[in-house]
Amino acid sequence: MYFIKRTKISVPVETLFAWHGRKGAIARLTPPWAPLEMISCNMHGIQKGVKVRFKIKLFKIPMTWESEHTEYKENRIFKDRQTRGPFAKWEHTHRFISQGATSCIMEDQVEFKLPFGILSRPFYGFAKKKFEKMFDYRHRVLKNDLESRVQKNKKLKILISGASGTIGKALIPLLQTCGHEVIVLVRRKKYLSDHEFFWNPYKGILDIESAGHIDAVINLNGIDISKGRWTAKQKKLIIDSRVIPTGLLAKKIKNMDQKPEVFITASAIGFYGNNSASVVTEADEKGDLFISRVCKEWEDASLEAQKAGIRTVMLRTGVVLTPVGGALAKMVLPFKLGLGVILSHGRQYMSWISMDDEIAAILSIIENHNIHGAVNITAPEPVTNREFSKILAKVFSRKVFFVMPKFIVRLIWGQMGRETILASIRVKPEKLLNNGFTFQHKTLFSALKDMLGR
Repeated sequence: MYFIKRTKISVPVETLFAWHGRKGAIARLTPPWAPLEMISCNMHGIQKGVKVRFKIKLFKIPMTWESEHTEYKENRIFKDRQTRGPFAKWEHTHRFISQGATSCIMEDQVEFKLPFGILSRPFYGFAKKKFEKMFDYRHRVLKNDLESRVQKNKKLKILISGASGTIGKALIPLLQTCGHEVIVLVRRKKYLSDHEFFWNPYKGILDIESAGHIDAVINLNGIDISKGRWTAKQKKLIIDSRVIPTGLLAKKIKNMDQKPEVFITASAIGFYGNNSASVVTEADEKGDLFISRVCKEWEDASLEAQKAGIRTVMLRTGVVLTPVGGALAKMVLPFKLGLGVILSHGRQYMSWISMDDEIAAILSIIENHNIHGAVNITAPEPVTNREFSKILAKVFSRKVFFVMPKFIVRLIWGQMGRETILASIRVKPEKLLNNGFTFQHKTLFSALKDMLGR
């Protein structure tokens, strides 16, 4: 059985082919809903002899999938085939067809056989539908990245802390495939790769000078605020996990002989507190909630870098939509089963952003020297919780029949529930819009469909 997907891309064939050989290409092309993660590779690139191992889940059953690259012709073709995995046969041909000096065609051809022989015949149609979703996503990413981002700016050296978090894992492949060099800070001393540097922010340990000249620093530290009730101990952990790493990074980079051009640090729209009466922009004041205080101290910890003349940006991020982690990951199963709920009266506003736009906004901020200070990272059209719940249910062809009363939210989650689940913040990404940022997902329905592969 064959599956073929073709897309015209307005770049030279050499650019398209080279993109596939960059670090991060496999991760960048893997849809967020796909239960697939690369765990090892014997060598860098796409040439013949490359062997890649993935961990996958089929029907929630974990297994290993191994493939080997069997053919390579520069700017024309490379092939990989399954050597171990769930298919009876899998051979993937990546074909690159030049259409002149400025455009080409990307063709993916998969020849496959399902296991169990004749018993598998009823499932081939199902398999092809899954391939269509996966390759539609891959080709959309390829076309968008190559036509609007790749080779648009000079190669940068970018340092990232908090790289193992949900946003970091999505951001790094985008930066790498755009041609940037990424180095990450890790908290283990053993088995460091050539792009990893050890640090311990709680002991003030960070030898940033050994990394050489750095163009940009991105700080994504902070423990998940939604895990558990906000006891006094948990509140201290929430603050310390944000303020201490941010402060250390700001202190270290301000003392570098050759300072980075930009310091980007995470924050959140919780800065504005509970404000449903009006639309808020970056010019609005801090709210009066605990989470507002957290964001204020988080942002203030970066000011040492700003005082040293480094362009400093604080990302006030909304609810990031991805099935990999965060709020959406917890909502997928109940909504898929028709057990989704509206929270309280459902009139509280949710300011959201797709993961695609989240990481694209960060890249845009790196490249746009006019952007500084607090920046709202949200889609331009926030929705109420009632609207969000109904749209998410619609994505799964379901309806919402249940309401979780306010007292239940408070009983289960306490202050955390009051300040995150029940709080209403209607945010406008004014700086992004004023600086020409183009959102891939302006509406919630399109964002959820793309992020969930529906």
